Amino acid sequence: MRIEGFAYHRLSGVDGVELNVAVGGSGPPVVLLHGFPQTHLIWREVARELAVDHTVICPDLRGYGESGKPLDGYSKRTMAADVVGVAAELGHSQFALVGHDRGALVAFRAGLDHPDVVTHLMCLDVLPTLDMWDVMHGTTAAVGFHLYLMAQPVGLPERMIAAAADEFFGYFLDLWGKDPAAIPADVRAEYLAASRNAVPSIVADYRASATIDVQQDSEDLAAGNKLRMPVTVIQQDWGAALGFDAAARWKNWATNLDHRTTTAGHFMAEESPGEITAAVRDLLKR
Repeated sequence: MRIEGFAYHRLSGVDGVELNVAVGGSGPPVVLLHGFPQTHLIWREVARELAVDHTVICPDLRGYGESGKPLDGYSKRTMAADVVGVAAELGHSQFALVGHDRGALVAFRAGLDHPDVVTHLMCLDVLPTLDMWDVMHGTTAAVGFHLYLMAQPVGLPERMIAAAADEFFGYFLDLWGKDPAAIPADVRAEYLAASRNAVPSIVADYRASATIDVQQDSEDLAAGNKLRMPVTVIQQDWGAALGFDAAARWKNWATNLDHRTTTAGHFMAEESPGEITAAVRDLLKR
């Protein structure tokens, strides 16, 4: 499936990994990064709206969708460099960046590593990696069982997930959304097929968040590195549900922060595309 009206390209990320990239519209560039267990198609409504007056760039992250799936190389630093490289190949030395879920972690790293490239940053429904692990404790951590499963050494997680791939990935599509109609049957089938064919790379992406990503984020925290561009964070109010202050966590990382909660479910770009599009436009005015 494709986003209607967008052109598709095969562009090079780091180490020659090819990324599937949808591009539409014209004007100041905005890059949209998807999350788990999805592809760039999560942006189909938001992208078309933004393309009225922006160049909108929607890649499949490495390891997902129709992009290349190397066995390793899933640090968010590498994945962020993919995004910067793709934008440069399209002729953009600067861009606004919006990420959801796993894509938001890539966007977060891009903002830290490439502050002269990322002009505005939006992260949807995540905490930075260090904070995510810090707030997961006790029985409330059960909600993040997949984080612990995919953090295990190579072998067992891949075999377990591959044995029931559609059930595993479908579980999150069902659990995390509040509006089942927001992901039509054909789009859901696309997500399941893409994830089914990418189990090792998806696990590798999550495993990196328990290893190299923790190390690199810890180094930035110790050095006092922060996001200097305007930042918008939109989350469900699961901070209150799990007993932590999400806005305070983000304020430790961002000097110019607009933190919002939403009544939409996790898949907010699909459940509430008008809200997210308006929020992107608000961010770009700052």
